Amino acid sequence: MLKVLKFGGTSVGTLDRIQNVANIIKKIRDEGHDVIAVVSAMSGETNKLIEYAEYYSKTPKLDEIDMLLSSGERVTSALLSIALNEMGYKAMSMSGRQAGIITDNAHTKARIESIDTTEMKKAINDGNIIIVAGFQGVAQDTLRVSTLGRGGSDLTAVAIAGAIEADVCEIYTDVDGIYTTDPRIEPKAKKLEKISYDEMLELASLGAKVLQNRSVEMAKKLNVNLVSRSSFTPEVDGTLITKEENIMEKPIVSGIALDKNQIRVGMYGVTDKPGIASAIFTALADANINVDMIVQTRGLDGTTDLDFTIPTTDFEICKKVMEQFKEQAKNIDYNEAICKVSVVGVGMKSHTGVASKAFTAMANENINIRIISTSEIKISMIVDLKYAELAVRALHDAYELDK
Repeated sequence: MLKVLKFGGTSVGTLDRIQNVANIIKKIRDEGHDVIAVVSAMSGETNKLIEYAEYYSKTPKLDEIDMLLSSGERVTSALLSIALNEMGYKAMSMSGRQAGIITDNAHTKARIESIDTTEMKKAINDGNIIIVAGFQGVAQDTLRVSTLGRGGSDLTAVAIAGAIEADVCEIYTDVDGIYTTDPRIEPKAKKLEKISYDEMLELASLGAKVLQNRSVEMAKKLNVNLVSRSSFTPEVDGTLITKEENIMEKPIVSGIALDKNQIRVGMYGVTDKPGIASAIFTALADANINVDMIVQTRGLDGTTDLDFTIPTTDFEICKKVMEQFKEQAKNIDYNEAICKVSVVGVGMKSHTGVASKAFTAMANENINIRIISTSEIKISMIVDLKYAELAVRALHDAYELDK
């Protein structure tokens, strides 16, 4: 069996933790599996390198930033390889270039175009454990080092698993799987044995931080079985993220997600004429502001009210964009004291009453819902921030997710 393993910054954060990772790989190797391990930089290392660059320039050339940042993962891969060789296991480290990872030319946020697995296959056939420096490749036109942006090491692992047709891709973090909700909010949260790609994508986009959206999207596209598990408790089974058809008993609801990174923008008394919504949302899109939920209510006096939500990080830019629409609206206000709580599950497709149960749970706790949006496998509600954790616990109880 060929396993691709990925170890994040926390898992390789110190020399002792790198030794712990070497012990995990040793155990898997002793079970008779071939191993490709993808590693991140040691935690804090990337930020330190960025600070070094900023000492000289606030706007350094992006290809030089890539050259600098990619060194963090190469350090980890070499150290892990040295540790394994010292333990008597044949191991070799590879940079993204040596692993055959070709990207587009968008430095600091490159996308993987292709992977030539020749060198990796040769190394495996020679009996090597391969340690790949994650987060990096080589730009297809310039052949300069490129990096993949946030979550790049997860992406490297999934892409390699797909290209080399590995049996599984295991992502090791400091959490031992995917839970029905954040255990820090609801201690009764239960670890899921399996979850579909689509459910995981919804949970990841709604604030569940265990896996990055891009890597789950790629796993779905390449049909890679993903396992989320902990490097601190490797003996504990993780959560399998797989195709929906591989899950026999589909739960109606798999999880409850909470996203506090939300601001509600309200535009009231907007002139109700064709093209006004287009003008507003085009201006927001041009400013790279990601609009989430939108509600329009038509008034009786030829005006309309528009409510929409944006990420907290886009607040200042959004206020600047809204300046140009002051004449078209009687009032524009902002509410930062909100959050989005969401119910996710593939079983919603074939079951009735899921939404009513969510709304009843909110009513029973006297929580007012400001905005509602739904998709085939998700119900999202905007509520006041002070009720965030109460809302999560109420929904978790309503769907009996601790059973």
